[in-house]
Amino acid sequence: MQYKILFVDDETANLRLLERLFRNSYGVLTASTGDEAVDLLETHDVALIISDQRMPGMTGIEFLKRASELRPQTVRIMLTGYTDAEALVEAINSGVVYKYVTKPWINEDLHATVKRALQHYETMKAQRQLQLHNERLQTKIRAMRDSFVGVIGEMLDLKDPQARNHAQRTRDYALQIGKTLKLGPAELEQLSLEAFLHEAADFRIPSHILYKESEPTALEQQIIEQSFQLGLEMLETVPEFENVVGVLKYNHENHDGSGFPYGFSRDQIPLHAQIIAVANAYDVMTLPRHPHSRMSHDEAIARLRSLAGTRFSPRVVDAFIGPDLMIPQTPSILERAYV
Repeated sequence: MQYKILFVDDETANLRLLERLFRNSYGVLTASTGDEAVDLLETHDVALIISDQRMPGMTGIEFLKRASELRPQTVRIMLTGYTDAEALVEAINSGVVYKYVTKPWINEDLHATVKRALQHYETMKAQRQLQLHNERLQTKIRAMRDSFVGVIGEMLDLKDPQARNHAQRTRDYALQIGKTLKLGPAELEQLSLEAFLHEAADFRIPSHILYKESEPTALEQQIIEQSFQLGLEMLETVPEFENVVGVLKYNHENHDGSGFPYGFSRDQIPLHAQIIAVANAYDVMTLPRHPHSRMSHDEAIARLRSLAGTRFSPRVVDAFIGPDLMIPQTPSILERAYV
């Protein structure tokens, strides 16, 4: 492959000399102004630019900044016979310039500099190709994950027509808590997914047991625990769900250690699981599967307060019932049935 090098200098003699030095080894392009060079970059895939700094109109640094936008992978070298240290340091530190060469140059040294610059170009190109490959792979994985989320949502809807609305509200409440607790964007995105899927691990638990109002019998509790484990194993087969399962497996743990399957307590329970527990409980209290057991907002808040320290994390309860709590104002069709 023959690399293309673009030389930019307002002195014709310099351009002719540079062209003679490199035309036998590389494809050489020349321009006498920054504007001419920009036009060439729009039509040629250039590996290396060597530009003079002091030119009429657009300076070398101004041109190279524009070149970095047009051709990010192109290596850029400043050729200057003037002391302009501040501008050069800024250009090098910002990544606009790979290095600079002073005039008058030594031909052998300039040849060696060009070879190193082209090696750097190959490294940058390989890194960019790897980055693009990873981005495409991540896009495919996210698309696959989103497809599974959609399928799981449909499965939950078949089991319980209220499931999707409940999942969406739980997600919204969880995000409110997460923002109050100052979670970062990446954590909030993960929390959103976990909260929306929080009932997916319960999918194998029979509905008549999962949604019954009274406490489960010993046999029913055994069925719940076994079915819950099977639900987790189902989710573990889904790409990108490893972190989700790592949170959902704590769905039935309590702050005081009285839950299952591990009997973990306090900080042994991941923060995301603690958040989802409060968000889920509030929605179940205010929009339950059995309308006659519905609580008002104030009653649900009082209930959360009473369970803080036993079932729920006091810190998370405080974050939820703070001044920024927002309750949906427009009920969905399913919610209106309870009003």
